[in-house]
Amino acid sequence: MLNLDETMFAQLAESHRYELQVHCYRMLGSFDDSEDLVQETFLRAWKKRDTYEGRSSVRSWLYRIATNACLDFLAQHARRPQTRSIDEGMRSSDADRIPADISWLQPYPDRLLNLTAPDTVEPDAAVVAKETIELAFLVAIQYLPPKQRAVLILRDVLGYPSGDVASVLDSTVPSVNSALQRARLTLKEHLPSRRDEWRPTDDPTVAERRLLQRYMTAMEWSDADAIAEAMTVLVAEDVRVTMPPHPLWFVGRDAFISGMLGSLDPRSPAYVGEWRCVPTRANRQLTVAQYLRAPGDDTFRAQVLNVLRLEDGKIAEITAFEAKFFDAFALPAVLADGHVPGLTATGRPD
Repeated sequence: MLNLDETMFAQLAESHRYELQVHCYRMLGSFDDSEDLVQETFLRAWKKRDTYEGRSSVRSWLYRIATNACLDFLAQHARRPQTRSIDEGMRSSDADRIPADISWLQPYPDRLLNLTAPDTVEPDAAVVAKETIELAFLVAIQYLPPKQRAVLILRDVLGYPSGDVASVLDSTVPSVNSALQRARLTLKEHLPSRRDEWRPTDDPTVAERRLLQRYMTAMEWSDADAIAEAMTVLVAEDVRVTMPPHPLWFVGRDAFISGMLGSLDPRSPAYVGEWRCVPTRANRQLTVAQYLRAPGDDTFRAQVLNVLRLEDGKIAEITAFEAKFFDAFALPAVLADGHVPGLTATGRPD
């Protein structure tokens, strides 16, 4: 039993907030929902504090509550990747390359991941130290049934023994091991084929930083031909572009370039305005926050957050998110002078 008053309990819970939110985020794929489920976890923990017997750490006890809170949420909000139709401008021959529709997918700011594990010797460093926070992994585990997802995260991400996982899920060790085997097989089907090439790193290489700078520079040009030429070099031939929860998607470099040029070319009737780019980081990936100054406006306003996945030195995937996430990334809503002072192309202070 936890003999704590409300203030002491709140302090104890808060010390685990960030890692529990990452856990809920992996389970749900949604930043917004992960915040709500952490609050639900704390509420349940407070109500059940007299059931804590001290057989495990408070941390493990909170993970158990958080995992089951997420499973309850998923039982009430069925979420499975949906097959997109091909009537959005794609040829039927591209049907096997069309990205799944995962409308609830949201980005996770690196600045909060860094708060989760500020010191690599801390136990919770494992929560974000592996390649299991990148969007490719988040997308892949959405194909798993909720309990298989929980088993995979508890075993392969957090390193829980099978017996502990069985206890968390009120299951048996053979059942947990069987679920883990099935989950790993499904995961392999949906992860990028060359795992070593998509593994995120804490510090982008020089080549990656250069690529990011060239991408941002090209996006700020007003010359459609120059933009197309630059993107041909920077973007992979089979690039995939999505923008959850919107139906927008492109597969292939030519489709991507032709789809965006109309909005970037001042001569086009579909021209939306001038862009400015600010580097940031999401899910341990290079990310670009883009601001738009519409014709007749004097201010650059938050528009879209593009998370990039690189492969073979090119942009292999772009996952775009709405401007509502800028606040979570500590980014301003407007750029009155067209830039954020003090930031370099790596997203770090000068």
